[in-house]
Amino acid sequence: QVRVMESGGGSVQAGGSLSLSCVVSDYTDRNYCVAWFRQAPGMEREGVARRYSGDGSTYYSNSMEGRFTISEDSAKTTVYLQMTSLKAEDTAMYYCAAASGSKGSVACSSDRLRQTDFGSWGQGTQVTVST
Repeated sequence: QVRVMESGGGSVQAGGSLSLSCVVSDYTDRNYCVAWFRQAPGMEREGVARRYSGDGSTYYSNSMEGRFTISEDSAKTTVYLQMTSLKAEDTAMYYCAAASGSKGSVACSSDRLRQTDFGSWGQGTQVTVST
């Protein structure tokens, strides 16, 4: 089963930028869907963005589009989330999640980001934006 591990969280001033990394491993099918979710204290987990390795297609939640960019390195081992113009409300624990094979295709073809589509999750990395 595909595995993921995040890194790159930290503290940044409002208006600043931060890049998160998600190392993808143990996949047997090179077509997989990787997504970023986040959860702020006292809030439900919400989807941020996703990327399908098969064709490079991406999806962003409305409030993130234009500020966040999801990408993957050419070796297909790491998925990045580049965050710019950060706001205090972006403060949250950020999680990387993945699904491979047919499940990955389903996860990355849905009209929205659904936690239940993803079976592999990282431990999370904290992002704190101060004003």
